[in-house]
Amino acid sequence: MLLEGVFPAATTPFYPDGRLYLKKLEHNVDRYSRTPVAGLTILGSTGEAVMLTDDESRQVLHHAREAAAPEKVLLAGVARESLSATLDLAEYAADQHYDALLVRTPSYFAYSSLDMLTYYRALADRSPLPIVIYSIPKYTHYEMPVEVVAELAQHANIIGVKDSSGNVVRIAALVQATRHAPLRETSVTPIFTALTARMTLAMSTPRENFVSAEALGGTTVIAPPAPTKLTRTKQVGFQVLTGAANQLFDSLQTGASGGILALASPAPQACQEIYTAWKENDPALAAVKQQRLVEASKTVLAKYGVPGIKYACDLNGYYGGRPRLPLVSLNAAQQAEVADVMSDLRN
Repeated sequence: MLLEGVFPAATTPFYPDGRLYLKKLEHNVDRYSRTPVAGLTILGSTGEAVMLTDDESRQVLHHAREAAAPEKVLLAGVARESLSATLDLAEYAADQHYDALLVRTPSYFAYSSLDMLTYYRALADRSPLPIVIYSIPKYTHYEMPVEVVAELAQHANIIGVKDSSGNVVRIAALVQATRHAPLRETSVTPIFTALTARMTLAMSTPRENFVSAEALGGTTVIAPPAPTKLTRTKQVGFQVLTGAANQLFDSLQTGASGGILALASPAPQACQEIYTAWKENDPALAAVKQQRLVEASKTVLAKYGVPGIKYACDLNGYYGGRPRLPLVSLNAAQQAEVADVMSDLRN
C-alpha cells in the first residue's frame, strides 16, 4: 500500500452523555473525503481509541468506512495490549476493506526490544492487512528503538512507521536505517496514487441494473463494456510518516513519505498545502505554508491535546464536541486561545 501525503487523524464524536455520535463521524469523514488529502486514520490517538470498547471500535470502523470516498486510503487503529485482541480487531478491519493497520506499541508493562520484535513479527505473520508501526512516546512512555524498526522493516507485511516523537533527527535516522528494506511491488492508479481496497472491490464487482435483451422484448441491445480502471505497479520501500504537523516540511525533506497528523483533523487543507508545495518542488512555498502551523501546533495539540483538537474542529466545520471522560472540554479562556491561533487556518 502506498502511503504518501497527508492523513488526518480523525476524531471520534460523542454525544454529551458519552455515547458514540456516529452521524457526526460520517459527516466528518464525508467532508475529509472532499479534500485533497491522501486518506484518513480512524481510531488513532486523536480518535480516543483507548477510550472505546471493542464493540464501539467496530462501530466506528464500520461507519467511517461507509462514509469514506473509495479513493481515500483508510488506516485502522487496532492496537490492544495483547496480540490476540489486536488480531481480532485486525480481522474486522480487513472485513471492512481497510487498507492498512496502524498499531501503536503496547505500553502497560516494561517491554524489551525482543518483546517488541516478537509482538510485531507475530502480528505481521497473521495479519490480513499490512502493518504500520506506531511509536508515540508522549502517551505510551516507550519509544520504539530505531534499530528495532529497521529489523521489522525486513518483514514483508510491515510497510511503514508513524513516528510521533516530534524529533526530525529521529525521522531522518528512521529513513536512513530502513532505506535498504526490501522493495514491495504495489498496485497504483495510472497517475501513481494509491489504489485502495475499496477501489479494487468496485473494479471487480459486476455491474448492477443491467437489462437483458429478453427483458426488452427481444430487441437486440449491445451493452457498452463495463468501465475499467487501468492500474500500474510501483516499487515501494519502507515508508516513514511523521506525526508532527509542525515538522511536516522538514520531515519530508529528510525522506518521510508524508504525515498522519492530528492538526489535519481541523485543518486538512493547511496541512495538505505543505505537502503539495513540497511535491511540486517549491520548498520556499512549503516553508511558508509550514510556518502558518507552528503556533497552532504548539497550542492546539501540544498544550491542549484531544480537547484542543476537538474544539478546533468545531471552529472549522468539523464536529468535535466533547472528549470522553476523564478528558474534559476546554474552558472559555482556553477556547479563546485556540480560536486565536486557529484564525489563520480557518476554512
